[in-house]
Amino acid sequence: MSTAGQVITCKAAVAWEPGKPVSIEDVEVAPPKAHEVRIKIIASGVCHTDWEFLYEGGIGVKPRPFPLVLGHEGAGEVESVGPEVTGFSPGDKVIPLFLPQCGECDRCRSPKTNQCRKNWENAQNGVLADGTSRISHRGQQVYQFLGVGSFSQYTVVSDTSLSKIRPDAPLEKVCLLGCGVSTGYGAAINTAKVERDSVCAVFGLGAVGLAAVMGCKANEAKRIIAIDINPVKFEKARLLGATDCVNPSLQPEKTIQEIVVEMTDGGVDYALECVGSTSIMTSALESTIDAWGVCVIAGWTETQAISIEVEQMLLGRTLKGTYFGGWKSVESMPMLVDKYMNHQLNLDDFITHNLPLDQINTAFDLLRNGQSIRTVISLW
Repeated sequence: MSTAGQVITCKAAVAWEPGKPVSIEDVEVAPPKAHEVRIKIIASGVCHTDWEFLYEGGIGVKPRPFPLVLGHEGAGEVESVGPEVTGFSPGDKVIPLFLPQCGECDRCRSPKTNQCRKNWENAQNGVLADGTSRISHRGQQVYQFLGVGSFSQYTVVSDTSLSKIRPDAPLEKVCLLGCGVSTGYGAAINTAKVERDSVCAVFGLGAVGLAAVMGCKANEAKRIIAIDINPVKFEKARLLGATDCVNPSLQPEKTIQEIVVEMTDGGVDYALECVGSTSIMTSALESTIDAWGVCVIAGWTETQAISIEVEQMLLGRTLKGTYFGGWKSVESMPMLVDKYMNHQLNLDDFITHNLPLDQINTAFDLLRNGQSIRTVISLW
């Protein structure tokens, strides 16, 4: 029997307050309104940003309202569409997006940016275009993280924050393209524009950093220095293209940038910061060679300030930021999925754990303890 137009009761991982484990609840998911699509989420990756907003609870990040369904790295199937939706039909395989692409605004029409602002403020506050969420629990509104909320078996998103993908794509794999892998891979390819035979350094080897290593490799860098204080991640980094692996904690008498500059006889051509630490952002910039070194910040933080000596910039270095790897979100997802299906983009080696929804707190623990790269949560 069709569920279109009806409220659906399903399971979701609800964060009731910051700093506390989530709980699995029965929630009600309302039908989609105009320009909205209701999705049956099949799988969702667990991203460090989900953990950060849950366990830091607004300390060092902009607070989001609770109760909250986290998750923004999902993939699923269209269950039903709201009025005025023309690009999606029930049964379509899709990836919901925390970054919209309306295709009509100045930013969407410009090749210089991917940062569409359609419904942006509302999504940041966990609601859709009309200022409300479609998820509730016993009459209480439950907010959708970044306008997505993929740790729910069903969710509703704007039709400008959704990409239709090929029907044979494995959703439990391509869900990773919703955030971390796309961000790091694009940081190297789109934002840094790593050149052939260049020397690169990647700071931090979580999913974003490992994807940045993969992007440097794809653009034929001749040397890729992977940096992390957790040596367990080095094997994966080498698999994805790293030529050197450095644990700076083994050389406490030197700064990270001193180590890198010494290794490269002056500094790297490209540095990619994938931690979200302002001190490491400074180190990454200072690890680049003067005159033409490029540093790209891909690590996520919202409220902290970075300290830079003016001379570092005057000598010719470039400091850039990237959001979602510079990809135009809606139009880029099918292409990235095709790359995976054609064995041109590695997703499988990012997945270290697969867990059901009711073990999502275990997934957060694995992430916090540095034991996972990506855990994929099965919603069914």
